Amino acid sequence: MLAEMNGLDLTRQGAQRLRVAVAPEALPTLLNLLEGRAGYLHLSAISCVDWPDRDQFELVYHLWSYETRVLVSAHVFIHRTPGRFVSVYDIHIPAGFFERDIHEMFGVVFEGSPDSRPFILTEWTGPPPMLKAFATEDYVNDFFEWNDYHPQWLEDIEKKGGGLI
Repeated sequence: MLAEMNGLDLTRQGAQRLRVAVAPEALPTLLNLLEGRAGYLHLSAISCVDWPDRDQFELVYHLWSYETRVLVSAHVFIHRTPGRFVSVYDIHIPAGFFERDIHEMFGVVFEGSPDSRPFILTEWTGPPPMLKAFATEDYVNDFFEWNDYHPQWLEDIEKKGGGLI
């Protein structure tokens, strides 16, 4: 069935795992084909990897078929700038949640996604925190004050010979 599509790079990674490298413009076609002909009805996740040295994001669409009992991971590379890609919400409704998370954590914009509002970092004003260029310690030092933390319960433990010292 996947042989019908040109430009796919298929790698069997075990009896129940198949890795598919696909061109960005072919992903919706692949997802429709998998859903319609092979019963890949369950989009279990979309993950993102930041590859700054390649100036790319890798999006991985994890699909499970209850019929074939095989997990397909479709890998797509997109340019970090502008960091835009098509939403697959119209094919798999759960994609909306995963796209929202990736937008919040990596800054990728999914055109056509129903909701891009933050849901974890609602008070966040910094850059997307999952980018490899994000300097966590620098951000903390710039926006927060360090306070010594030495609660009474820890002091009591230390008096008995335990604790952090």
